[in-house]
Amino acid sequence: MTTWDKSVDLAIVGSGGGGLIAAMAAIDAGLEPLVLEKQAVVGGSTGLSGGMIWMPNNPLMRAEGIVDSHDDGLAYLADVVGDVGPCSSPARRDMFLRAGYEMITFMQRKGVRLVRSAGYSDYYPNHKGGNAAGRSVEGVPFDNAELGGWHDKLQPGFSKNFGLVFLTNELRNVQYFNRSPRSLAIAARVFLRSTLARLRHQELLTNGASLIGQIMKVLLAQNAAVWTDAAAEDLIVEDGRVIGVRVVRDGSPVLIEARKGVLLAAGGFAHNAAMRRKYSADQPNEAQWTIANSGDTGEVLETAMRLGAKTDLLDEAWWLPSPTMALGASSLGAARQRPGTIFVDADGKRFCNESNSYVEVGKAMYANEAVPCWLIFDDGYRRRYSLTASSLPGQMPSEWIDKGLIRKASSIEDLARQIDVDPGGLATTVRRFNADAAKGIDPDFGRGQSAYNDCLGDPGYKPNAALGPIDHAPFYATEIYPSDVGTCGGLLTDEFARVIDEFDKPIPGLYATGNITATVMGRTYPGAGASIANTMAFGFVAARHAAGRLGPERPYRGATST
Repeated sequence: MTTWDKSVDLAIVGSGGGGLIAAMAAIDAGLEPLVLEKQAVVGGSTGLSGGMIWMPNNPLMRAEGIVDSHDDGLAYLADVVGDVGPCSSPARRDMFLRAGYEMITFMQRKGVRLVRSAGYSDYYPNHKGGNAAGRSVEGVPFDNAELGGWHDKLQPGFSKNFGLVFLTNELRNVQYFNRSPRSLAIAARVFLRSTLARLRHQELLTNGASLIGQIMKVLLAQNAAVWTDAAAEDLIVEDGRVIGVRVVRDGSPVLIEARKGVLLAAGGFAHNAAMRRKYSADQPNEAQWTIANSGDTGEVLETAMRLGAKTDLLDEAWWLPSPTMALGASSLGAARQRPGTIFVDADGKRFCNESNSYVEVGKAMYANEAVPCWLIFDDGYRRRYSLTASSLPGQMPSEWIDKGLIRKASSIEDLARQIDVDPGGLATTVRRFNADAAKGIDPDFGRGQSAYNDCLGDPGYKPNAALGPIDHAPFYATEIYPSDVGTCGGLLTDEFARVIDEFDKPIPGLYATGNITATVMGRTYPGAGASIANTMAFGFVAARHAAGRLGPERPYRGATST
């Protein structure tokens, strides 16, 4: 018989959005959860992120009269994600939408304040079931002081790097403050909010930090147990059932009994070079470009795999094409969505719609052997946009040129020679691109022809917010790498978030959600906050199933229509 150091109903490994919402749902269902976080801070990848939750037909859309439906959500996932196997089965998609709606309602009922990200279009709004009005929600600004002694135990927020307090949906306007009256008005609102917070000595959290902070406030009010510096080392199995977890807390081993099960919400393996080398397949990556949560090291995933858990999509990640990290807090990562830019391969040819989903563009880099590729832009681009968070439009740090991080030339051909790209190929590409871009069209890839391309483009640029010629010398180039914010393949789970074994049967007592699993989004990214929605919806489902509130004999009855 195992001698337990602590006994709870649900042991939750990982304190991101999926783990914390599971703890909230567990308590609501009468269970005693314990959240285990190996790092000194809580929040995981969710805390570092923009913090949006992409959920079709969500309650905030309904409240504002935005037309959507459960069936539209299913149609959209079918058309965009396609048939990628059991990770995105019809049952899992249906559960994601049904439980996701109920989860957001649950969060609101518990006091988590959310706002709809109006106008932040689906990434594929032209596909069947797509919605250009926006299906994402995010947390409102939240005062970190409300967490009391936990105020310094959250992952640093996304907006903290910019010195401003902005919602993720506001950022797309803040970066264009000099390009339209509406963008200037939103930027002024953000600046005023940020200034008032400083004057009041407030640390206002937004983005993923707001989401995590608000959920933590609810959990702390309910005396939920959340352990930091508590790394899960192994799962404890008896008669084929997972009954507990072995943890090292503050350097000492602790055996924790999990009467109703263990939920793995520990993130992926973005920083595990050996695992990425082993599983990367046609998208070779050894973690050298990742900007994921530093806790994404994969050991919990490997523990479940040793139990015989089935896996899928291990070669996949949430790709985010980015310039070299040596450029620091550069805004050039967003350049592909603005006029006056293109991506090219070593032959000087474009290979994708640069303004589309970052995951799609990252995959296109691999598919076209353009790793790295080159971002080409002109002096018109430099003059229009701020290149760093603290600079005004037109200012480019001289050291970028001096160190060769940005290449500069008086002609496209000279630029091509500097970056070892075929001069004739690049000149031909730019000449053809410019002729079409001047008319606001892109016959090759359709850039700027979707609401998503438009909503992240320059609102002051006509006739196409995402597209413009590269025709003002001097010309510039910088390398772009297939960075990522996390892996998105791993354990296969069913619609109840139960981990599936090699015989396609659930492993008793073992649940999983988030980047440690093969995502219901498959190999695509349908909308802003799709990864957070995936981890939170199935964390919510896992807790309800563990509590006996959900199962084959008790199908989900959440609201779904209109």
